[in-house]
Amino acid sequence: MSEPVERTTDGRYIIVRGRLWRAANPNLPDIERQKLVDRLMAARRAVAAARRSGDGEAEKQARQEVHAAKLGLGERGLVWWDDGAPDFDRHLLKNTPYAQE
Repeated sequence: MSEPVERTTDGRYIIVRGRLWRAANPNLPDIERQKLVDRLMAARRAVAAARRSGDGEAEKQARQEVHAAKLGLGERGLVWWDDGAPDFDRHLLKNTPYAQE
């Protein structure tokens, strides 16, 4: 079984190898979130299949689908929180206020 994902105390980011990655919006209804996760996983499989087959156009389309799913989940695009806090997505943890947590 996989290890639990480390998160910031406010739940806005997951921490992977010392880098912050924006977490999915926890306010999404479960059904919508699951549809988006399913869409994301299908798109990731399509990226892998396109890469294996050497189909650059199919890979490009699959990557666009990955991006669209991540936008829907709130992992990319506008932040899902509304308190005006800055976005530290993809920043090194040590270079953010979360380093003191």
